[in-house]
Amino acid sequence: MHNGGMDRFEGHIAGIGTASGTRLVIGRWDTSPFGAFTDVMMEDAAGRRILLAPTRDVADYVGATYVFDEVVLSPITSTLTRDRLIVDAGDLQVFAEIGAVTLLGRLLGLVPSRLATHPRWLALINPVASVLVKGVATAGSAGQGRTEYYGVTSARAIPGVTATWRGSDPGTLGPVSPPVRFGFSSAPARPQLVSVTTTIRHPEP
Repeated sequence: MHNGGMDRFEGHIAGIGTASGTRLVIGRWDTSPFGAFTDVMMEDAAGRRILLAPTRDVADYVGATYVFDEVVLSPITSTLTRDRLIVDAGDLQVFAEIGAVTLLGRLLGLVPSRLATHPRWLALINPVASVLVKGVATAGSAGQGRTEYYGVTSARAIPGVTATWRGSDPGTLGPVSPPVRFGFSSAPARPQLVSVTTTIRHPEP
C-alpha cells in the first residue's frame, strides 16, 4: 500500500461554502493507493466534522490522517467536466458550477508541475502560501507521525452550487469560512476547484 514511505494522491479538490455555514471539501482522486475514488469532508455551522467515504479502507486511512466527529460509509460517484462537478454520496448530493481559471490559478500555472508537487518545494514555500491565501498550508503534520504536502497546479472558480444534505438544503454558495478544522490546512475562503497532488510521508519504521 505504501510506496517507499510515501503515498501520492493525484486529482482535484473542491472547497465549497454554503449560506447555512456548512462547508464541503470534496476530493476526487484519479490515482491513489486505493485507486480512483471520491470522498467528502464536511463541517457544519456548529463545527461538527463528518467524513463521507466509499470504503472502509479509505475511511480508515483518511480518519487516521484527519479528525472527524462522524464517519459515514456510502457509495460515492462523481462526474467532473469542464463546467461542472456532480457528486452523489447518498445523504449528500452536490452540483457545482466550474468557472474560469483564477488569478492564483494563472500564477500556479507558471511553476513547472514537477517542481510544484515536490515535497521539498512545498515545505520551502509553506510560510509564503499561508500569507498569500489565509488559512492554507502546503506542508504540515497529518497525525500519527505522518507529514502531508499539497501541490496545487491550477485553480478554477466555483461560481454557484446546489446541494442537499439528508433531505435539507444547506443554501446558496458562500465562502469557506470559518476555516475547516479537519487537519493542518483549510481550503481557500473563495470557493474553487484545484488540481492537486497530495503526498503523505510516513514515519520511518
